[in-house]
Amino acid sequence: GVVGWVDLHDDHLRERLEFYSNNPFFKGVRHIVQAEKEGFMLEEAFLRGIRQLREFDLTYDILIFPRQLKEANELVARNPDQAFVLDHLAKPYIKDKKIEDWATDIKTLANHGNVLCKLSGMVTEADWNHWNTEDFETYLSVVFDAFGEDRLMFGSDWPVCLLAASYPHVLRIVENFIQALSPTAQEKIMGLNAQKFYNL
Repeated sequence: GVVGWVDLHDDHLRERLEFYSNNPFFKGVRHIVQAEKEGFMLEEAFLRGIRQLREFDLTYDILIFPRQLKEANELVARNPDQAFVLDHLAKPYIKDKKIEDWATDIKTLANHGNVLCKLSGMVTEADWNHWNTEDFETYLSVVFDAFGEDRLMFGSDWPVCLLAASYPHVLRIVENFIQALSPTAQEKIMGLNAQKFYNL
């Protein structure tokens, strides 16, 4: 499956979604909101675009920084029937070991049952050359407590992860963290949840 980009502000968005939805591999949409100005996700044109995704059974990946979590919370609150997934844990400040404000906002976002969280992108938010597995444990604990085994999915963030780690290293971080869970829970996190969410 492919999560692609479509201009959600486009006046002809419906026609574009109809076109792409003819391809069975087109599963969802993502916009690099982390690069946008404050308030972008709550602009009427963007909200109008998000509302059209559901008509085509398309998901939406939320790609943001921690400072945008409150805005994302408002976005999902206004669209309770849209399927969302938060990418990269919203890129917490792992290198600086900042967690409290991020954790509070993550827990609030997780109160919305239509949002999942992708376990990805962590190594590039750590010290690229000096991270260790323990650096990620407190952040993983927060999202596991907030979302639970049914709303979490592994993501590699390959090839971007190569800035700080190999694919096997990224995989091992999550596999080691979940090794105490039941085999069923592990299967959900490592594939089944993604399969269900993206309709693969």
